[in-house]
Amino acid sequence: MMRILLFLATNLAVVLIASITLSLFGFNGFMAANGVDLNLNQLLIFCAVFGFAGSLFSLFISKWMAKMSTSTQVITQPRTRHEQWLMQTVEQLSREAGIKMPEVGIFPAYEANAFATGWNKNDALVAVSTGLLERMNKDELRAVLAHEIGHVANGDMVTLALIQGVVNAFVMFFARVAGDFIDRNVFGREDGEAPGLAYFAITIVLDILFGILASAIVMWFSRQREYR
Repeated sequence: MMRILLFLATNLAVVLIASITLSLFGFNGFMAANGVDLNLNQLLIFCAVFGFAGSLFSLFISKWMAKMSTSTQVITQPRTRHEQWLMQTVEQLSREAGIKMPEVGIFPAYEANAFATGWNKNDALVAVSTGLLERMNKDELRAVLAHEIGHVANGDMVTLALIQGVVNAFVMFFARVAGDFIDRNVFGREDGEAPGLAYFAITIVLDILFGILASAIVMWFSRQREYR
């Protein structure tokens, strides 16, 4: 679950930054010929491009973000018997799964937790918490590591990024359609009048709200992959 939360948070931040940047620069490529009404076809294309771009960018930086946000220390040279066993176990499981050995790390957390992330199955990271190492025996740890290697070998992060790209596209699309409707009917923007600050503020707020709601779809998919 941690890998999903990290990915969702990164993705939402990237999409939000893209939305704010485009608003500040006054990008209006999705406006109709009159420059003020929404062109829904162009808007959908615009949202698809930036939605998938945000998702794929989040995927490419997922390993770096995971290391930074969890303070994961990657094991380069095992210093203890536990670290040596951890490296050997991941190496064996990776070989059996037919993938290149991921980076192996430990992050400080009281909770028993683990995650795997990375933009492809041959450039991944598998990390476990100190709480997990303290609470579980070797057989249990091996099972957890095998589960995480399973995510990597099956390309779950890539599939997740593609689904997130579709979700992003619809989030951005409906946020702008709803923003345009509210700006006209609540804030009184007249026909033929260019969108103002209210429209851009509304769309940014709706990007956040719709993005949080839509994350349920991504988490539902992730839960299905957990069981499979």
